[in-house]
Amino acid sequence: MPHSPEEKRKVLARVRRIRGQCDALERALEAGADCGPVLQQIAAIRGAVNGLMSGVLESHLREQFGQPASDPEDRHARVTEMTALIRSYLK
Repeated sequence: MPHSPEEKRKVLARVRRIRGQCDALERALEAGADCGPVLQQIAAIRGAVNGLMSGVLESHLREQFGQPASDPEDRHARVTEMTALIRSYLK
């Protein structure tokens, strides 16, 4: 989750743009649009979601690793969490 008010505002704006893209895709599908433009819209949505994920992940990484770990267990827990997040992101 974005931690500053500015980051939060940017992420919410991005989510709203993605929602608009999804609404446009729904309208295109309801109208029986050709496959080419529909596929382009799906690819654009996928790119927007990937960008959102990347931004939130970067923010989280900065938050988690911007400060040194208090002890080796804390460091291990942070690395384990980040590994799981990155794996889910790459799927």
